[in-house]
Amino acid sequence: MARKRSSPAVRFLWVVAGLTVLFVAAAIAYRIFEDELMRLALVPRGEFEEVAMPAGASYDQPGLWVARPDMRDNPALWTPAGFAATREPRASVFFVHPTSFLENSGWNAPLDDAESQRLARLFVRHQASAFNGIGAVWAPKYRQAAFGAFLTDEDNARRALDFAYRDVLAAYEAFLRLAPADRPIILAGHSQGSLHLLRLLQERIRGTPEAERIPAAYLIGWPISETADLPALPLPACERAEQAACLVSWQSFAEPPDPEQVTDAYDSSRGPGGVPRAGSAMLCVNPLTGTLRGTAPSEANAGTLVPNEDFTDAEFRRHALPARCDLRGFLLIGDNETVPAMGPYVLPGNNYHVYDYALFWANLRADAERRLAAFLAR
Repeated sequence: MARKRSSPAVRFLWVVAGLTVLFVAAAIAYRIFEDELMRLALVPRGEFEEVAMPAGASYDQPGLWVARPDMRDNPALWTPAGFAATREPRASVFFVHPTSFLENSGWNAPLDDAESQRLARLFVRHQASAFNGIGAVWAPKYRQAAFGAFLTDEDNARRALDFAYRDVLAAYEAFLRLAPADRPIILAGHSQGSLHLLRLLQERIRGTPEAERIPAAYLIGWPISETADLPALPLPACERAEQAACLVSWQSFAEPPDPEQVTDAYDSSRGPGGVPRAGSAMLCVNPLTGTLRGTAPSEANAGTLVPNEDFTDAEFRRHALPARCDLRGFLLIGDNETVPAMGPYVLPGNNYHVYDYALFWANLRADAERRLAAFLAR
């Protein structure tokens, strides 16, 4: 008896069903092996090698800075409509940008890498600009560690971070020489930049005269242990909105958060002197209240920068989202249905790390103004 052939419509449905199964299986596999796939794609393959500084380059020269007051095309002077950079700076801001080198071709970025420098300018434009209402921004180029260095615990990654810190330290020494000596110093960074500033505070600034010149340090987007890290710093946590000479930090997650990628690395690490960070609370100063472990509704949000697709511009939006610090120290910003569509760079686990500054740009600007005023009034 002849076998009856399926109709074209039935065969099409079988193909669709098969592709659907394959897609679901691929999605499940990606979810299971997401971390491994990221490491495979982004962790550099070879051994660490130092990246040469351009011949004759010096942090005394404008060419080694993304932003500094005497630059003609200064990305730190950008503001959204309704805001303006001050013409009479009352502070000098030393800002260290986050990781912008996303290649796996080496452990550290060459300073002539066009794409990483383009991204660095965008980060300075939308992050460091929060401080241009009160101060002159200095943001150094540096041979930053590659993004993949944060996805592995091998010794090459440690060496890459040590190498990047040397540039940040050299830039800071030049900043002290070149910036007006009678102005307060605000330290600010994000992600890798905050990590280097944390080390700078611990190893270089603690116990020095310039420690007394700091109204606030903004080490945003990096986990700071309240028990392992804070005791080794020259500044306490900012507990009150009007407090000066203190430290601000937060890490943004939408709800429900899945911070496992952060907590796994954090809980296996140690702070200065070998103090374990495992289980300790992370510093969370709520940008909407300016207080330690605060809670505030969206009405307290003075303005969020909602970037366009390529991050070259941003829409300024008031009252966009709330914020509350949870018990572990993560800053929760509402669920994905209420958080504005910020763009394609939300990380796994509802991690809004890339947008830590943009989410609270106007509140951060007001926070720096308030802490500087309190500092100058002392």
